[in-house]
Formats: sequence, C-alpha cells, structure tokens
Amino acid sequence: MGDSFLYTTSTAEISRPLIEQLTVEYRARYGDHFGDASVEMNRYPPERFAAPDGAFVLLLRDGKPIAGGAFMRYDETTAEFKRMWTDTDHRRQGLAQRVLAELESHATALGYTRVYLTTGFRQPEASALYLKTGYSALFDVTADPATIEKLPFEKALVPGEAERNERLTA
Repeated sequence: MGDSFLYTTSTAEISRPLIEQLTVEYRARYGDHFGDASVEMNRYPPERFAAPDGAFVLLLRDGKPIAGGAFMRYDETTAEFKRMWTDTDHRRQGLAQRVLAELESHATALGYTRVYLTTGFRQPEASALYLKTGYSALFDVTADPATIEKLPFEKALVPGEAERNERLTA
C-alpha cells in the first residue's frame, strides 16, 4: 500500500495518535514551562485547521499515521503552520520534510504567499528542518534559544517550489 497523504480533521479517530503523541512530547520537553500541554493542543478550535482557510494532513504508511501537520489562516496572505509531528518510531526518515512540502503546496493552492510558524526552544531538530528548507528565522539565531522561547520563522511561498523540493528529497 505504501505512503499517502490524507486530509482529515484533528478530531477524526485516525488523527488520535498525532494528537496524543504530540501532547506527550510537549509535556516531556517542556513540562509546565508553557502551561498544560493539553491546553496548548486545544488552543485552537478544530475548524481553524479546515477548509476553506486551513488544512489538517496526515502522512499514512500502510493506512496508519506516521507524520502530520496543519495550517490555519494567519492573515489574508499568510498561512500559519502548526502541529508538525512525526511518530516516534518513524523519525530520521525525512517524513517531516515531506509533510512540510505537502502543507506548503496546499497552502499555495489556496492562494497563500507566505508561511509563518513558531517552534519551541527545546525543539532544535524542528529549527534545523525549517532553516534547511528555506525558512528565515525571525530571531537572533546566535542567541540562546531558551531566552527567546518561541522561535518564529517565515517563508515566501512560490508556486511549484514545494513539489520540486519534494521530488529532490524523495
């Protein structure tokens, strides 16, 4: 069966592993630093990650979710990416980069021309991914990330670029 993308909702049963693992990961990395991880995971109503302004996507392998992410409208031209996740048993396979390219492609198709996102200071692999894939840091990258806490990034979306990057990394 192989890998495929599924556009769904954050409340769908198939999305449960993403939501549960991401909540556990936030707790493990941050404890109570940003408050209760469950509150963060429920900060936005599910409809924010749905058409016409957003999306929630899972990367499935043989029908099971192994990675995913979402976006919502930030402003008229900007999509805000959230909930990037890779299953703990499937890391270091380039799956997050594939999900990122899929989200960029879908956001571009919806007319967005820019992506904005943040990651936490205890997620260096996420920061490295965003820098590697053409995102600009909106913070001093020479500063101690713990002094900044939420690390913002942005990227201009160019039609067709996400698909080209996906082919190069596949």
